[in-house]
Formats: sequence, C-alpha cells, structure tokens
Amino acid sequence: MLKLGFLGTGWIGRNRMEAMLATGKAMAAAICDPDPRMLAEAKKIAPLALETTSLDGMLGLELDGVVIATPSALHAQQCIQAFDVGAAVFCQKPLGRNAAEVESVLDAACRADRLLGVDLSYRHTAAVQAIRGRLSVIGLPFAADLTFHNAYGPGAGWFWDPRLSGGGCLIDLGVHLVDLLLWLFDFPEVLDTHATLMRDGREVRLDEVEDYAIAELRLANGLTARISCSWNLSAGTDAIIEANFFGTIGGLRMHNENGSFFDFSADVFHGRNTERLVSPPDEWGGRAAADWVTKLADGVRFNGSTEGLLATACTLDRLYGRTGNDVRARTA
Repeated sequence: MLKLGFLGTGWIGRNRMEAMLATGKAMAAAICDPDPRMLAEAKKIAPLALETTSLDGMLGLELDGVVIATPSALHAQQCIQAFDVGAAVFCQKPLGRNAAEVESVLDAACRADRLLGVDLSYRHTAAVQAIRGRLSVIGLPFAADLTFHNAYGPGAGWFWDPRLSGGGCLIDLGVHLVDLLLWLFDFPEVLDTHATLMRDGREVRLDEVEDYAIAELRLANGLTARISCSWNLSAGTDAIIEANFFGTIGGLRMHNENGSFFDFSADVFHGRNTERLVSPPDEWGGRAAADWVTKLADGVRFNGSTEGLLATACTLDRLYGRTGNDVRARTA
C-alpha cells in the first residue's frame, strides 16, 4: 500500500482523496490543513491518518507521495519540497503561477526522477476521450471554439490577488481549455496569441485579476482557436462548458448538459447531421487522481508525468503578456 500525505483537505482535496483510496492501492498516512473543520471532514474519510501541522512534518514520515490542494502561490515550492525528499506529487492546477514556476517544479521532479501528476481532470472525461479518438473523422481541423463560463466565482480572497493567483479566470478555468486544445493535437507550436482581459466590464488593471477573458491562438498545425472564460457571469445557468472543433469534412463537440459542472456529452457533426457519441452519467472527477496512484503503484517515475505542462504554462504567460521568462521547450 502506498503511503500518501494530503496537504489541503477542502472539497477538492477530499474528493481526490476518496478517488485515490478507492483504487485499493494507497492509504492516507497523513493529512494537513489549517482549517479544523476541513480536517474533521477528512478524518471521516481517513480516520487513521496522522494529523500534521506542516508540510515539513508530513515529509518527515517518509511518504511515497504527497497530494497538494493548496492556494496556487504555494504549489511550486511545496512540490519542490516533496521532490527533494524523494516523494512523488499530485498537484491541483495550475502547477505554478507562471512558466518559470512550472519549469522549476519539472526540474525538481526530473532530478528526483519521481512521478508528477497535475489534476487536469477534463482530459479524463468520457466526452473528451471520445473526441480524441475521432479527430480523424472531421478531416483537416482548422478551427476550435472553447468556452468555460461560470455563474459563480471563487470565494477565497487569494484568487483575487494577482500576486497569489497568477491571474483570474483565465488561469483558473482557461487553463483547462488551453490544456485540452494543445493536448488533443499533441502540443503543436503556438505561433501567435492575443487576449482581451476584463474586470467588471472594463479593461483589467495591473493590480487586478480578470473575471472575463477572450483569447485567440494560432497553432502550427493550421488551427485557429478562440477561448472564452469567466467568473460570475450572468450565464442563465450554473455553467457553460464547451469545446467545439471544426474540420474540412466534419465537426466535434463536447458540452455540459443543463448547466451542470459534471454531466458532459460528445457529438460528431457532418453537415446538418448530429451523431451522439457519449452521454452522461460519467464519474470522471477523480480519474486523474486514480490514474496517478495506479502509475505510482506500478513504479512509474518522472517519464510518466503529466505531459505538456510547460507548453500550457508558456501559452498562458503569452496570453497574459508576461515575457522574459527563460524557460526551455519540453513536452512534460
């Protein structure tokens, strides 16, 4: 049984804990959270887990892996600390606030030769998997339109501080869209980018994060993509989540059903005709976490880490207008 430590036991941390323990390959050896209410909820799932007061205390337990679900500003340093003592890591997105932070984590994982997983969970939905398996049926892809509008917004204050979050809805929600776009097409070079970032219906200021973003990307494979995402939008429903891909002889779409954050369908288009590929239900939320545990139990090391992390981070940096980061091209 793998011995895992869980750093951050809010809703997402506990959900991923349940998925990992359900594999039968891991146990929760330690938990850590500054909020006693969250700790109490985590203890209901893992009553035998040792409560620790810090990451340092957790890492002293010689764990096989650490699961990180903390504010974004802490991710890079906490990942590096874990790798430096030989533990594998599964981290919530974004892995870092910028490409330089992401590269520093990748370097640490490579030095330690330990598995790195990032919770890019939409890759694991049945709808996205269906699309990936049928890209060839639409001919030459030339356009994509990806959307994640959220009628809610984050409650924690750090989300709204650019120094702590690295950005607003684009890095929080748009990271999934950029990742899906690049991952589905095997991470082609991004030739050109442009983004419009807004806050309260106006251009975002330097000391703010955006609550609405529109981005355009031109890829080396000939595809032009538009990405839009938002927080607290009057969307008429809880969420609008879609990914549309258009080719010379057809199209593909994944979309949420009835405003749900969890129920997704996939369709293939040919002219005016639609064929349903996948419909809910689909219990996909913990698949990335369970996949990481399975790989770790099988002895997979750095070369099995989540791919494309730096490519996505570099693309987000460009969309935010961040330049000058000395990062090296790689696919991990």
